[in-house]
Amino acid sequence: MQPKALLIFFIFFSLLISIHSKYIHEVEDKEEVVIKRSMFPDNFIFGVGTSAYQIEGAYLEDGKSLSNWDVFTHVPGNIESGENGDVADDHYHHYMEDIQKLEYLGVNAYRFSISWTRILPRGRFGETNPSGVLFYNNIIDNVLLKGIQPFVTIHHNDIPQELEDRYGSWLSSEIQEDFVLFAKTCFENFGDRVKYWVTINEPNINAILAYMEGAFPPRRCSAPFGNCSVGNSNMEPLIVAHNMLISHAKAVKVYRDQFQPKQGGSIGIVVHAFHYERYTDDEWGFQAVERAYAFNLAWLIDPLIYGDYPAIMRKYIGKELPNFSIEEVKLVKGSVDFVGLNHYTSFYAIDCLHHSTDCTPSEHRPVKGFTARTGSRDGIPIGDEMGMFGFHVVPHGMEKLLNYINMRYPNLSIYITENGFRIKLQSQCEGKYMDSHVPY
Repeated sequence: MQPKALLIFFIFFSLLISIHSKYIHEVEDKEEVVIKRSMFPDNFIFGVGTSAYQIEGAYLEDGKSLSNWDVFTHVPGNIESGENGDVADDHYHHYMEDIQKLEYLGVNAYRFSISWTRILPRGRFGETNPSGVLFYNNIIDNVLLKGIQPFVTIHHNDIPQELEDRYGSWLSSEIQEDFVLFAKTCFENFGDRVKYWVTINEPNINAILAYMEGAFPPRRCSAPFGNCSVGNSNMEPLIVAHNMLISHAKAVKVYRDQFQPKQGGSIGIVVHAFHYERYTDDEWGFQAVERAYAFNLAWLIDPLIYGDYPAIMRKYIGKELPNFSIEEVKLVKGSVDFVGLNHYTSFYAIDCLHHSTDCTPSEHRPVKGFTARTGSRDGIPIGDEMGMFGFHVVPHGMEKLLNYINMRYPNLSIYITENGFRIKLQSQCEGKYMDSHVPY
């Protein structure tokens, strides 16, 4: 079954817009495959994307405060290489050069995020930073001059450290007030030119990596998921995602009530989504796929479309899964004009309820839906290996993922906001290898 007419634009993801490399994709007979813009419809949007912390640098300049990532990366041992984003690509000082490179690439959309700490360095406990507003105004104005549409993400993981210190950031409902103020400030200052808004990037990934596995700040987790000094991996990711969804919905209400009628833009959220295949050809294999999708993708989209979490999540998690109040259901349900989809790879879903020997202790748990994932079955990989461990190139996964979304959420507008693969590139200067995301 082919997907129905979804609103699909491809916005490819590049971590570093300051570095250009030339890639040649060859088929087995070594004939070069040439992909031309003319092969695609006139209204097809090609773009690139970044996030503030990964490229901007200037981490304490012009009134910017410390973010959670600034603090996290300066703690020895948190980052394997000991690196940080103090300078990164130095986009803050070289944004005009980078925008020229966007024009050279021929893209017509640029997805970037706004650093909370540049706009509201202390959240609602301080004032708006005019230097931060000026910086993003300059970016927006100059990409528009190049015929490139800004596709703006309000929050992409970085948050003022003060909000973490004051009340625990996403673990507290207080964050909802701060996020709405941040979003409203963005709408007021940039909404006259920005027509595509994303409230939050990948709430599911942030909740899992920051509060279940402890790989992201504030590095909270518990056994058997990880060895953090604080945290509860069974409950905190659920609380964090809940506060993110409500914060998103409240910001959307502000936009729709106060800005959208005049500014005419659209607003949505971005979720990360894997595609899942059956690990076993039995009923348990089918159920494992359903649970894997529910506990990763539907976890976020079901509330936005239907007003509550998937029933299967309530079945296995029980009372630890937060509830939406009657007013929150009204707020959250229907709170998207579109959903952005970040998709990189596919996995086989393992049923841990009936194949527990194939699962680790952290996978055989309610918060994981009693599912595990693997990139191979019967010793055969699901696709060609990427440079990132455990990830494979599975082109048909995108189509099957869209089919799943179309069946579960008919007529939902979708943007492909990230997609690509990671390869190992050999540096000509140093003879070393570096990781890079390259669109396929």
